[in-house]
Amino acid sequence: MQRRFKAAALIVVLAAFSSTLVGCSQLGVLKARKAFKEANVLYQQQDYKRAAERYEEVVANDPTLSTAYFYLGNSYDQLFKPSRKGEAQNDEYLKKAIDNYRKCADLEKDPLMRKRSLEYLVNAYGPDKMADPGQAVPIIEEMIKLEPTEPTNYFMLATMYENAGNYDVAEQQLLKAKEMRPNSSDVYMQLAGFYNRLGEFDKTMQALDDRASKEPTNPEAFHTIAAYYWEKAYRDFRLKDAEKMKYVELGLQAEGKAIELKPDYSEALTYKGLLLRTKANLIKDPAQQAALIKEADKLRDEAIDIRKRKAGGQ
Repeated sequence: MQRRFKAAALIVVLAAFSSTLVGCSQLGVLKARKAFKEANVLYQQQDYKRAAERYEEVVANDPTLSTAYFYLGNSYDQLFKPSRKGEAQNDEYLKKAIDNYRKCADLEKDPLMRKRSLEYLVNAYGPDKMADPGQAVPIIEEMIKLEPTEPTNYFMLATMYENAGNYDVAEQQLLKAKEMRPNSSDVYMQLAGFYNRLGEFDKTMQALDDRASKEPTNPEAFHTIAAYYWEKAYRDFRLKDAEKMKYVELGLQAEGKAIELKPDYSEALTYKGLLLRTKANLIKDPAQQAALIKEADKLRDEAIDIRKRKAGGQ
């Protein structure tokens, strides 16, 4: 009988304790919701210091509210000033920003919010902040796992490796992006820019040609090819005249295609004129030179008229 009484008494105590826990839990959630609303108002008002205080209250009362960690992190991020880097309080803001972005990314179920947290986390390790690209690499790799077909993640990773001088791995990331999105013009432009920075002109132009083959009705794709050819022929003084002429002719072909697709393409008309002037400098016959300059002047005037008409129609 005594054992039954003790057991019954224990059940009553446990029940009362459980009710207290539930009550405390519900109270905490209510406090968190109230603080979250207040914090959001302060955040919208760009009062980041007070917003951070309220968001701290939110996560203290309801640690499962993952979105609050992002805004808490971003509030601290906004308080950080690159010009005051090295000051203890300022640097602490950035550390807290990183900690809370990381918590949001770990807890968040919404893929878009998680992606956003990881993007801001990568940025926090950038040159104006932590300046620690090594810490950013595994985060970008995490982003790639979340979205394996998103090329911008590969672009970011390629930039990290390129800045570190690891050009082979950087190229691999860009080629992986092309594999994931073979019809994306951004992929080919990123590849062209990468090869151009390395001084690999043939690969640069191959990337631009590949883009144009994917976008045969896009005049801008062909104009870009022409602009690169003019830049090479006009500015690379190491080239022989025969090489310059070759690039000029290829540029004129590309610009001709751009203008065929869009006759009022003023930029294409302008660059065609520049290519003709460069060609005139490469030939010896005065009559041919004069004809090329005359045609270039006509294209220049036509481009100016088109810009004026468009400006007047705005």
